[in-house]
Formats: sequence, C-alpha cells, structure tokens
Amino acid sequence: MGSLEHVMLNSPVVSATIPPGTALPTEMTETLTLKPKQDAAVSQTAWMVTAVLCVLMALLYYRVAIKLVSDWWNIGDDSAGLLIPFFVLFLLWDKREALLATSLAPSWKGLGLVLLGFFVLVVGVFGADLFLSRISFLLLVIGIVWMLLGLAMVREIKFILFVCLLAIPLPVLIMNHITFPLQMRSSELATGLLQLVGVPVLREGNVIQLPAMQLEVAEACSGIRSLMSLFTVAVIYGYFIEKTTLRRVILALAAIPIAVAANAARIFGTGLCVQYWDPDKAQGFFHEFSGWLMFLVSLSLLYLVHIAMRLVTRKRTVAA
Repeated sequence: MGSLEHVMLNSPVVSATIPPGTALPTEMTETLTLKPKQDAAVSQTAWMVTAVLCVLMALLYYRVAIKLVSDWWNIGDDSAGLLIPFFVLFLLWDKREALLATSLAPSWKGLGLVLLGFFVLVVGVFGADLFLSRISFLLLVIGIVWMLLGLAMVREIKFILFVCLLAIPLPVLIMNHITFPLQMRSSELATGLLQLVGVPVLREGNVIQLPAMQLEVAEACSGIRSLMSLFTVAVIYGYFIEKTTLRRVILALAAIPIAVAANAARIFGTGLCVQYWDPDKAQGFFHEFSGWLMFLVSLSLLYLVHIAMRLVTRKRTVAA
C-alpha cells in the first residue's frame, strides 16, 4: 500500500488521512475492500435472482404468450405486434452498456407492484379477460425490476416497457370507442372528396350511397388496422432516425392524422372505382391493393414529416 498517496477512511470510528509510505493494518485494508466486494456480491445476486424469476415468469405466462402471438398472426388489426419482440430485443442489446452501468438499489417498494401484477393476472385468468392477463405481465416486470434492481433501472427501461405495451391489443370496449369515430370521420372525408370531383353521393352515417351501388364503411374499413400499424412503425422508425424525444413524439402523433387521411383516400378511390369502372373490381382486387398502397403512401408522409422537422431545426440553428 506504499504507493498510495492519500487514502481517506470514512467510517463511524475512523476519519483520517494516511500519509505516503505508511503501512495499513490488516483490519483497515479489509475495511477498505469490504464495500466494493459487498456491492459486487449484491449486484451478482440481484442479476441471478432476476434471471431465475424470468424463467419462472416464462413458465407462468407461456399460455398467455401463445395466445398473444396467435392473435398477432391471425387478426389483421393486431399484426403490428409481430414487430415488437424483435424491436425489444434490439433495444435491450442497444442499451446493454447503459443497463450494465446503472447502479443497483434494490427496494422492497417494488413488492407492492409485484403483488398487484399477480392479482391482475388471477383476475384476468379467472375472468377470461385477455387484456388483464397480458397487462399483468408488464406490472410484474416493473415490480420485479424495481424490487431487485432499483427504480433507476425502471427509469432506464421505460421506453422498452412502452414498446411492450404497444404489443398488447386494446380491449374490445376501448376498440369500439375508437373504431366508430374513425368510421364516421373516414366516411365524411371520403364523401367530401367524392363531391369535390363531381360524383353524386349521399351519406347516412357510415353508409355512402353512390348511383352505381351502396358503400358501407364497416369496422374492418374504419382504418383502425392501419392506424395501429402505422403508429407502431412510427415509434420504431422515430427511434432510429430522430435524435430527440420531442421529435420522436411528434412523429408518432403524426401517424394518427396520416392514417385517418389515408383511409379516407382509400374509400374515395373505391368510390371512384365503383362509379367509373367496375363495382365488382372495387370490392375485390382494388380493395386489397389500395390498402397496401395507402400504407406505403402513409410511410412516405411520415418521412416527409421527418424531413420537415429536420428543415425547421436547421433553419433555427442557422438563425441562432
């Protein structure tokens, strides 16, 4: 220890400065190295317990996970969830250095959230409520991370938790409250566009009456599928191309009006196809093709929003 220039001892008993060349007693040397060893042991134990709990949660939630993946694959409105697991794995890898560098401060305060998560899981399973069963997983994750790794770690993974939330389909009650206004808004916009180009049209609710036939904007055509998919893509897209949280939020929120406008344009195109081409083709190939086309247009509009924000930022920088 002779190479130490100054060693500060901070303890309830001793507070002194050891001059150079002074040999430290064995008891003091052990005191100096005890706290780092304890921190390393606590850190290793916390990560090991976390890994064990992850395995236990996988066993507890595997049925819920299988049903969720099945919904992503078979239900078009939920298909955006297929992107989420890969993005979450990338986020964990991308933030690995920050996560490993985060100081650990285990706290029993997280136990309350763990118990709440178990309670919500039981209610969801016995009440046959898929949303509660799925949301309980996030509650348990937050509670376990808080209890074993500390609140600082929860703050570090808050964006990852939000992304996981996007993978959980909304409950039917909330979906109904979103879908119906979207049907009305899309019908109104499409009717206005058809009238603008001289097509005689009469709208009653979500039903658009054309001279050739009647168009009904059903729930499947409300735009909820493109809205959820575009919002998810906007969140992922914003993470890669935007540098600030504000611009990422703006890009994600821009997906909402873009999706509504794109769906109205799709209905407008269908109306034109019915009026001036072939009603059968309007309900067949064109209907499916226009959906993909409008989604590509929506992605292009998202990119234009990104370009616009970049130009505004550049002008402000030049003006400053």
